[in-house]
Amino acid sequence: MKPIEPPSVESLQSRCRAGIARTDITPQVGIYHRMWGAALHDRAAGIHRPLLGTILWLEPLAPEPNTAPAACHIVIAIDHCVLDGDEMLRIRQGVAQAVETSVDNISLTLSHTHGSGWMSRSRADLPGGELIGPYLDRLADQLQTLARTARATLAPATITHGYGRCSMAAHRDFWDPAAGRFVCGFNPTGPADDTLLIARISDDSGTTRAVLVNYACHPTTLAWDNRAISPDWIGAMRETVESVAGGVCLFLQGASGDLGPRDGFVGDLGVADRNGRQVGHAVLSTLEALPPDGTRFTYTGPVVSGTWIGTWRHVPLDERSLQRKAIWRWHRHTVELLYRPELPNMEDTLRQRASLESQERAAKVAGDTALERDFHAGVEQMNRQLFRLKTLPAGKVYPYSITIGQMGDAVWILVPAELYQVFQTTLRHRFAPRPVIISTLTDDWQPGYIPASSSYGYGIYQDVIAAVAPGSLEVLIKSVTRLVRKMLLESEKAAAAESV
Repeated sequence: MKPIEPPSVESLQSRCRAGIARTDITPQVGIYHRMWGAALHDRAAGIHRPLLGTILWLEPLAPEPNTAPAACHIVIAIDHCVLDGDEMLRIRQGVAQAVETSVDNISLTLSHTHGSGWMSRSRADLPGGELIGPYLDRLADQLQTLARTARATLAPATITHGYGRCSMAAHRDFWDPAAGRFVCGFNPTGPADDTLLIARISDDSGTTRAVLVNYACHPTTLAWDNRAISPDWIGAMRETVESVAGGVCLFLQGASGDLGPRDGFVGDLGVADRNGRQVGHAVLSTLEALPPDGTRFTYTGPVVSGTWIGTWRHVPLDERSLQRKAIWRWHRHTVELLYRPELPNMEDTLRQRASLESQERAAKVAGDTALERDFHAGVEQMNRQLFRLKTLPAGKVYPYSITIGQMGDAVWILVPAELYQVFQTTLRHRFAPRPVIISTLTDDWQPGYIPASSSYGYGIYQDVIAAVAPGSLEVLIKSVTRLVRKMLLESEKAAAAESV
């Protein structure tokens, strides 16, 4: 009779080669800093915490000879809100050339902190804008050097994943009954995904080299009253994690289109730090619950005490199981998303801007600061709308690029733009218990927001500025589901063939 296999709980792990490096990318005080239409300042007046750039270089554990440049994926995570798509491509191309790999092997992702200011060369004619171009050139050089450093630290690694919870993020589409409209702010009754996905990256000696944190929440603690360059809550989160766990804390922004801090839109730096510590402590709690690397939790039988005690132990994985943890697949795909038919045009936007500029000047002459701020915010909205319209690809559809990877048990999904939370909740549910890492604002911030179809037509901010038609998010969920299932099936077939 075949022996009964004892019950066990599989640890969610990946085996690969990993390299990690970090650098300070903080701009100088005085650079253009306005991110908010309601702000009354243009230049950064100080630094709250440094902005950081982090590179995670990933390779298969045992690459085929002479294929190393192709068989890698390089994740570049930087503390910025939005960068122009062309700018992000230039950075990726520069890094690809510096380390002799394909640009398709590089994902540049943004933390989305609104405390960094808008670093766009299109803002060069504004106060402090003359510093943006030189800063971006220097940033590109820094990241090329950083990629070489990360490659030099490559070593075998185990990535152990775990899910936790953190309630800092809240729903942010709030109906204001007095104003009779939706506003972008804390909605105490709205759904909010509190999922916290972490990954401990350790070398073969068991030393923690990095802790990856994947959480969905807009870094909008700090708003128009803040004049300091800041990573927002992410800065204190990283500091909290690193002070206990060691290594480098790498943050990836999840699908947070309709999520923001419960306590946000303030100028108080202490609130940002408090938010960050809340997430940081949730990360540390989840980290403490992770199993040892290279093990599974297995039932080892009863022990007679005051009653029959069922005992479990962390048991080392066998060689075949370890090989499955080293599965490596990465693909890029394009999904066409229809533009919305009522997408604004350049002519109407220019007329609206001219009218708002006239009203802003009149309010300034009248000494009405509050009204001047409102009209200035309207002008800024039109400026950003013009910029979005100029940078959208021509035609009836937006070519949306998706990067999907499988590393052992984990699935990585890296996408541009700002997606609503249902994107990640649906995909994680469909592929449970696999860890599904979702990184938005990757390689581009266009086409802007991609809300759930049910959120269109209510005057919600994300809907108003969305470039793609209702149903686009649902198309993406369906497309990504199909692509991930196909990738996992390929891996299963390959593993079955090897075992024959």
